[in-house]
Amino acid sequence: MAEDRSTGEDYTDYYEVVTNFSGSPCSDANLTVFNGVFLPILYSTVFIVGLMGNALVLWVLIRSGQKSSLTDVCFLNLALCDLLFVASLPFLAHSAVQEWVFGRFMCHTVIALLMTGLYSSVFFMVLMTLDRCVIVVYKHSICSRKRPAKLALALFIWMLSLFAALPNIVHAKVKHEIKTYCGYEFSKDIVWMSVAYLNVLSLILPLIIISFCFCIISFKSEERHSVIRLLMAVLAVYFLCWTPFNIVMFLTFLQRKGFMITCEWHIDLSLAMKCVKAIALSHCCLNPIIYACAGHKFRRAVLTGLKEELPSCFSQSTTCSPPSPEYSSTLIA
Repeated sequence: MAEDRSTGEDYTDYYEVVTNFSGSPCSDANLTVFNGVFLPILYSTVFIVGLMGNALVLWVLIRSGQKSSLTDVCFLNLALCDLLFVASLPFLAHSAVQEWVFGRFMCHTVIALLMTGLYSSVFFMVLMTLDRCVIVVYKHSICSRKRPAKLALALFIWMLSLFAALPNIVHAKVKHEIKTYCGYEFSKDIVWMSVAYLNVLSLILPLIIISFCFCIISFKSEERHSVIRLLMAVLAVYFLCWTPFNIVMFLTFLQRKGFMITCEWHIDLSLAMKCVKAIALSHCCLNPIIYACAGHKFRRAVLTGLKEELPSCFSQSTTCSPPSPEYSSTLIA
């Protein structure tokens, strides 16, 4: 990777939207095949599934907005977070094959979608976990039942997520080297801070808080309610998808600092970064699938809504009872 004389070394390999490895003396043909064939197919599939699935979640929750708990508000905002990732996928699919042709403004925009979506996803999951912990311990939510209070809390999380994403948005830049691509350009003095910043905010700190909360939940309540089981599934899938990305990103940072500098390490880490990034971005279509598989109230709400909107498509014998009065915990689980 070329060095920028004005700002120091270029570390865009860690975060870039489109990475260029073709000019490397250790370049591997597998990267070209992976970029040109697999990534466009994967991103296109995730785009379709993620758009339809998260739109369905929004439709179900908005229909019952007046009786939503804080957990439901968080599930709704998680769907919005996933849609931010979904909106960036067409640009990523195109740029995996071609050069970046969308200009500087769209480079900032796509990175804003990705980073804001990442931080808001993990922040809303932390909020849900804290809320469940407070409910188990104190028998009430951390937020008032009034809708404006829940919306104000959600707005605060979005503002906090945008603030956390600002360093990446500000340092976004269209690079013109062997291949034009959109990425980040951090100076040599602060690149280690950017790596630590992302790992701490999106992985280490949330994992500590969530683990602490579930220890309290396990100690205070032996019964595993459906909403807790669903939340555990959502959290497990998130960390399974994003932890490999953070690990490989850190290893790549170490390589740029002079460790693991052999050709084999370069090829392996370059391909690994592509793979784990694809896995991480694929996460945006998985939450609706989890709700459909583990959330019986979500399935029932979907069928009830479809029956009301499309009565001619359902026989008279089809019964889809509305959610029971004790749904107060969440409309999903």
